[in-house]
Amino acid sequence: MGLEGLDKLLDHRVRLAICVLLSRYDKINFSRLKALLSETDGSLGAHLAKLESAEYLAVKRKFEERKPTSWYALTKRGRAVLKSHANGLEQLLRQVNKK
Repeated sequence: MGLEGLDKLLDHRVRLAICVLLSRYDKINFSRLKALLSETDGSLGAHLAKLESAEYLAVKRKFEERKPTSWYALTKRGRAVLKSHANGLEQLLRQVNKK
């Protein structure tokens, strides 16, 4: 049993959840991600920064109603890594009931 396809960066549940959410929508803003994941500003910001540094996410910052808003989207690379990670998890989970 190997761990092929699993991505170390997506081992953390919050980073995995961010990518899964973004795979379902074109973009999500910081406030919405924070509410969906019940994370603090600092925690969510750190996870988003790691994913952005790895080029799994793209961010667009703009002002809306005179307030700064950050919109996040999954990049092509992020989608490929997420798909590979999900496939790796599926293979790993298939081993649970095998003897």
